[in-house]
Amino acid sequence: MSGSDDGFSDASAPSPHFHGHRDRLRQRFREAGHEALQDYELLELLLFAPIKRADTKPIAKALIARFGSFAEVLAAPPARLKEVRGVGDRVVDELKLARAVAERFLRAPLRERKVLSSWSSVIDYVRAAMAYADREEFRILFLDKKNALIADEVQQRGTIDHTPVYPREVMKRALELSASAIILVHNHPSGDPTPSRADIQMTNQIAEIAKPLGIALHDHIIVGRDGHVSFRGLQLL
Repeated sequence: MSGSDDGFSDASAPSPHFHGHRDRLRQRFREAGHEALQDYELLELLLFAPIKRADTKPIAKALIARFGSFAEVLAAPPARLKEVRGVGDRVVDELKLARAVAERFLRAPLRERKVLSSWSSVIDYVRAAMAYADREEFRILFLDKKNALIADEVQQRGTIDHTPVYPREVMKRALELSASAIILVHNHPSGDPTPSRADIQMTNQIAEIAKPLGIALHDHIIVGRDGHVSFRGLQLL
């Protein structure tokens, strides 16, 4: 059941059992940082802004129970989020804003450094952006001759277990951007990042087309909730 725009915005004044709770939680965050808070408590903090006059703890706990973790709550589709009582448009906006901020923050090092020399930053970013998506996405990182990021683009979005990828379209875009190298990235919503036969075949096709054009395929990364795999690391490239 979907809640009102700001959760329980028509609720009466806070009852004594959570009076002052917001101040105490904020104080813990200030003094000890986010590591001192459980997932639902960090969600509570996010919900303070869109939900002004109600206890946010039950909503935060319900979100974690429904989706499993803080990251999965942020990645959940708006329609599914609104199935949780007390979650309306303002709550969804706040959660999606938090996810956007996290992705922008993690992408910043890729803009400022050579991608291959900041590989952990690449993994952190693509996992944050894609690991918890409920549909497959195919992303390409386009690099210049110094392996600096030119562009980061989602080329295709598919179903829960398939994304159509057209190797010649990938190369066409690389040429348009004057890219010297590319890194392929896609997600497995099942959680298991193990490459399928189709993943391997598609990667080989792209590598074969790229080579005579002077475009290097540095890697193909598959991410999922259970981790990530690198084709280069698996010696599939």
